[in-house]
Amino acid sequence: MDDNRASVRGRRPSPDEDQPRQKAPRTEYEDAQAGPSQGRSPETTGPPQEETPRGRRRHIYEIVQTRPENITCKQGRTGHPINLRCNYFKLLTTPTWRIYQYHVDFEPNIESRRVRCGLLSEFRDILGGYIFDGTKAFTNTRLRDDCLEVQAVSRRQETIKITIKYVGVISMTEWQSLQVLNLILRRSVEGLKLQLVGRNFYDAVAKVNVRDFNIQLWPGYITSIRQHERDILVCTEISHKVMRTDTCYDILRKCSQEGRDFQESYKRQVIGSTVLTDYNNKTYRIDDVLFEKSAMDTFRCKDADKTFVDYYYEKYHIKIKDPHQPLLLTYSKRRMGKGNAPQQDTIILIPELCRATGITDSMRSNFQLTRAMGDITRLNPDRRIERLLMFNKRLQEQSSSMKVLKDWNMTLDRNLVELKGRIIDPQQIVFLDKKNFDKFDYHRVSAGDQADWTKHFRDNAMLTTPSRGLYNWYVVTPSRNTRECRNFIDLLIKSAGGMRFKIERPREVVINDDRNSSYLRAIDDVANNDPQMIFFLVPNNNAERYGTIKKRTCVDRAIPTQVVTLRTANNQKGLMSVATKVAIQMNCKLGCAAWMIDLPLSGLMTIGFDIVKSARDRSVAFGGLVATMDMKVNASYFSTVAQCHGADECSNNLTVAVASAIKRYKAEHKELPNRIILYRDGIGEGALTQLMEVEVKTLVEQLKASYEKEQKEFKFAYIVVSKKINSRLFANNGRNPPPGTVVDDIITLPERYDFYLVSQSVRQGTVSPTGYNVVYSTLGLEPDRLQMLTYKMTHLYYNWSGTTRVPAVCQYAKKLATLVGTSLHSIPAQGLQKKLYYL
Repeated sequence: MDDNRASVRGRRPSPDEDQPRQKAPRTEYEDAQAGPSQGRSPETTGPPQEETPRGRRRHIYEIVQTRPENITCKQGRTGHPINLRCNYFKLLTTPTWRIYQYHVDFEPNIESRRVRCGLLSEFRDILGGYIFDGTKAFTNTRLRDDCLEVQAVSRRQETIKITIKYVGVISMTEWQSLQVLNLILRRSVEGLKLQLVGRNFYDAVAKVNVRDFNIQLWPGYITSIRQHERDILVCTEISHKVMRTDTCYDILRKCSQEGRDFQESYKRQVIGSTVLTDYNNKTYRIDDVLFEKSAMDTFRCKDADKTFVDYYYEKYHIKIKDPHQPLLLTYSKRRMGKGNAPQQDTIILIPELCRATGITDSMRSNFQLTRAMGDITRLNPDRRIERLLMFNKRLQEQSSSMKVLKDWNMTLDRNLVELKGRIIDPQQIVFLDKKNFDKFDYHRVSAGDQADWTKHFRDNAMLTTPSRGLYNWYVVTPSRNTRECRNFIDLLIKSAGGMRFKIERPREVVINDDRNSSYLRAIDDVANNDPQMIFFLVPNNNAERYGTIKKRTCVDRAIPTQVVTLRTANNQKGLMSVATKVAIQMNCKLGCAAWMIDLPLSGLMTIGFDIVKSARDRSVAFGGLVATMDMKVNASYFSTVAQCHGADECSNNLTVAVASAIKRYKAEHKELPNRIILYRDGIGEGALTQLMEVEVKTLVEQLKASYEKEQKEFKFAYIVVSKKINSRLFANNGRNPPPGTVVDDIITLPERYDFYLVSQSVRQGTVSPTGYNVVYSTLGLEPDRLQMLTYKMTHLYYNWSGTTRVPAVCQYAKKLATLVGTSLHSIPAQGLQKKLYYL
């Protein structure tokens, strides 16, 4: 539950420490041609292209020009210099060759990419050095004929006509050049005899068994290559794949032993999960379970009916042990002819042959399991550097890998790329001085080199609190937990008083049981007295109960709530720290602020926006927007939520949400903001083009019209925030760079106004920088000031007395959208828009 992550200081629950990858990457499907269910193969079908959720093909390596035309320089100068290394290797010999592209057709058509590649490889002597992705072939020497026809014989003794047609020359400035470079790199990595799972390579030989939990961790590598500021660089990141030793059949047996309604239980655990089939090394996402069918069912294969049992025995020499087990259903999308819509293919899988990957929610909540995995996957900088250099050494010493690079005249540096960064000075945190109770004086303290100001709460008070304090509030608790509840309330009042937050004793509402209906009745009874807040002490982390409480109070009644579990309230170790954290949360949920930072600009509005899919209906998503008002005048926030389609990464309602925030700002300050900075989170690389065409263009046009109407200068910046990046930074002493480290050269991209910022302090593992891509800006601020302003915004997340990985408004927007998507499933009441009720 969001409310009761309550400890001001302990082990940092940082999202930036290395964690095992829990979700398999999108799969490139490839394999056989014929098989069961709608005439398809039981193991795989589909194209090697990647598609958007609605079937629109997008280029994985697309170069999107996002740098604003008015930006001439993006490098800052202020700050303390720091020497860094990063997880990039330089391409020493920049390719000077020309890339010739050919389109390859097979007649009759061959659907399997693997078979296509095998047939084309028979003509290597004619093609020379080439790269083939299943449809397009790339060479560095032009063939003699622009249209070449050859014939090959398949394993079925069928004559296949292969037509190789010249398309044109690819410039190194086009997106296709990135595709070629990455294909060459992947072909070189294949020489290391690693196992391809999804789209990344993993070392099955070096797997680590976590025996107590029936899982394996496969170490692997994520690689990419592209043109950076001055050089072509290869990015290499260490990855771990969670492979479970139990199969989908094992999960079925457990479900059947646990209860009567085992089919629904099995569907909940399997549908939506990603599985690996060892016989062909493919990953699939399960879409349904067919209990009415079994492995003894037949399908049409090679003009004859064949059972699944016979098929797998004849093709893979696998004997299915339980012929009566149900079947798993998954879908893939095929690209048809040019101009045709993609067609959905049906794929049938056998539970016994499907190994579950990733970890379940119950496994994720197991502290012993996550700690055991963290000990393996959480690599410190020196250990990560060692692994990266070892990978490079293997690549350079493997003859088959080196041959691929040599054929394309590519030489890789053996050392990591070195670069210079800058460290922004520690920021000043503004509190209320509690030593002088007669005057409301502000007290400034330094956040320190590690950006941690927890200890300063002992000597300072929260910046703002309700003028009359918290005087009209209620506590709802089961009768058997009244003693624990009263003890915790005593500590809560004591800790709040030390921060100049006056809390009077609440009125108790004791319920006889722990049913959802009992909590609802208590809420309805209390709501008639117009309370400032309702405090709930609940026995455990029950998601259904939590959602019931939050939906009634946030949607129906507009009452801020605080939910604390019995375990949290009864934990004697660090209980005062827990009470302090809860008091800070409650103060913020009443519309007040715990602290502030020194801001150089007046009239500034910062906005955070993020989209989260609904946990109940994946076709629905909710976009959360959180905006600051003028923080130099009043430390207050405004939030709103809009519903959008679950398949869209971009929101059509962002303009309306921003207009609502500006309207609120004008109502408070009698004028429009002098400057607006919007931090957009939750956008992947493949959606940048759509983002520019949909969100940015529409929003800028509407805002410009509003400012022209008010005859005021329009100063606005739209910044894309990227957390899921593979770049890593290392200080030269083998440690993590300190908070405030900025990198805006060498590894940034020439077509963007971008920079990397390390804003958080990480004590374990390797810190992950956050990427910022300024896609629109008329702010008129130097790069230094924009970078510093972004760093300042990471100090204002009131759930943590330290910096966060992203600006606080982004963190708030994520919390808001997650609350709505997982618990509320409805738009919250407008009466809560000025309160941080989602903390």
